[in-house]
Amino acid sequence: MQALDALGEPVRRRILEIIADTEVAAGVIADALRDELGLSQPGCSQHLKVLRESGLLQMRAVGTSRLYRIDAERLADAAAWFDQFNRFGDQWRQPLDALETELARGRRERRRSTGDAAGGDPPRAARTSCAAGP
Repeated sequence: MQALDALGEPVRRRILEIIADTEVAAGVIADALRDELGLSQPGCSQHLKVLRESGLLQMRAVGTSRLYRIDAERLADAAAWFDQFNRFGDQWRQPLDALETELARGRRERRRSTGDAAGGDPPRAARTSCAAGP
């Protein structure tokens, strides 16, 4: 799997944010994703596997723990691909921000029309499933 394919999934990007500049045990990552997104441990393991197979993560076994860290060189390759679009500046960001606003407005209107007392979107984990696979 290509690095950019792996980065297309928000949960995987969140894993990279959690790991950032350090080495983190799989259990710590799973706990953070469970608390933030309601993602199960097997779901977390699947995302870690995809990131590992794409070359974005390296894993090191220490006893029964699996420690993950970002492969900086591989991530730099992906970042370099994005850099080619810097020449466009903020031209592409503004339409995306407008789209995000319109989507939020539509969700808000749907909640009002259905009488959703909770007033919130479904948990992110309910919207992000790894059942479809990498």
